[in-house]
Amino acid sequence: MLHHQIERIQRARVPQRLVLATSRNPDDDAVADIGRNAGIDVYRGSLEDVLDRFYHAAKPFTPSHVVRLTGDCPLADPSIIDEVARFGIDGNYDYASNTIQPTFPDGLDVEVATFQALQTAWKEATTKSDREHVMPFLHRQSDRFKLGNYRNAEDLSALRWTVDEAADFTFVESVYEALYPENPAFDSAAILAYLGKNPALSSLNSGFARNEGFKSE
Repeated sequence: MLHHQIERIQRARVPQRLVLATSRNPDDDAVADIGRNAGIDVYRGSLEDVLDRFYHAAKPFTPSHVVRLTGDCPLADPSIIDEVARFGIDGNYDYASNTIQPTFPDGLDVEVATFQALQTAWKEATTKSDREHVMPFLHRQSDRFKLGNYRNAEDLSALRWTVDEAADFTFVESVYEALYPENPAFDSAAILAYLGKNPALSSLNSGFARNEGFKSE
């Protein structure tokens, strides 16, 4: 799944460099190998302090902005990555995403922040939740940071395209088996068209709440 996600992200045009940020835990050796075999940069840092890991993955490149994509989204759409990234940059937002008020399927999440804002979060965030989830320190403080929410033309937030549960994997596997052989670069429109012809497929993993792990903390 990670190999396919990297393949899809690399089609995005706005981000100039892709870095796979994983932990230095031996259990993640295979993850690091996937990144290296794909020819992208790999950074290995703290297992639990993901904010620290993310910050140090970006720091050597001194970027003006960073785009955060989580590794459980094998249906990531490069055009949406570009749209959200450009929205954040052109709008001069400290932090922008398509998740503050979700309108895209879960699994197409894109977050973009200035490196300066990321650095502020890295220096000041103290709670376990903020360190684990990287960006909440920013989007909770609308009085301090300029926030932007990128909306889809249609609210598709009820759809679940991420992979956290066995049913999620079954769903994504079905999509890949149907669409990938004919067009490895299939996009969100192709997925929606496929689901329109196979409506029962969406019910496979519809019983899980969005960001359930985060909300339970």
